[in-house]
Amino acid sequence: MGRAHSQVQKFGATVAIPDEVVSLESAPDRDHGRFLLALRGEEPASARSVVIASGVRYHRPAIDNLDAFEGTSVHYWASPLERNLCDAQEVVVVGGGNSAGQAVVYLAAKVAKLWLIVRGPGLEASMSSYLIERIAARPNVELVVDSEVVALEGKDGILEAARWRHRRSGEETRRNIRHLFLFIGADPNTSWLSHCDVALDNKGFVRTGTELGIDRPPLATSRSGVFAVGDVRAGSVKRVAAAVGEGAQVVAALHAYLAAPEDRPIS
Repeated sequence: MGRAHSQVQKFGATVAIPDEVVSLESAPDRDHGRFLLALRGEEPASARSVVIASGVRYHRPAIDNLDAFEGTSVHYWASPLERNLCDAQEVVVVGGGNSAGQAVVYLAAKVAKLWLIVRGPGLEASMSSYLIERIAARPNVELVVDSEVVALEGKDGILEAARWRHRRSGEETRRNIRHLFLFIGADPNTSWLSHCDVALDNKGFVRTGTELGIDRPPLATSRSGVFAVGDVRAGSVKRVAAAVGEGAQVVAALHAYLAAPEDRPIS
């Protein structure tokens, strides 16, 4: 991120950190841009085009002291860094979707024991069969169904143990756990778009391209000149590599849009 920040500064970009966009409107003065972005902490920003890459907010289970372990022992992704931290340890993965399944397969090659905890009766309704088969082939992975994590123990941000409870019997299990991985979904960070004439789907993700039912470029939203990339976009593959690819792809779309006549409508 530091290198990216340095690079954009070389190209003359202005970076507002920390700040928050609260609305997107048509600019009253077209000489300074086609759009006006209202910011919570600074003067409004004008723009000829806008790329929405505001991502998602991860779902968080109702555990009292969860935030005390986030960033050190509680993770919402599984990268090589997290996998190396778990070398030869016992870990917990929560979630029954494909993201959880991929994390299990990835981590199982490194950890001593992995507990996969799901609220439902199994994985078949929410996970691809090939992932289920790969998980079943891992002798160090144990699936725990109809259960949820209810408590975390530790100090100074370092997790020492986790407890989970069977939802029907009430029976609790406590294990010495140093790392907990949560893959229980996310909500799009699009509340600021609710009154900005940018079409969202029924879950709040930004609709683009053919999902709009009209002839629009793949990353273009319902507002001409406004694009969306990454996790916030409806229909996107929720992966880092896919988001990076869309970030590169939108550059060409921006060039094409900005090269068009200025008197084109913006909504």
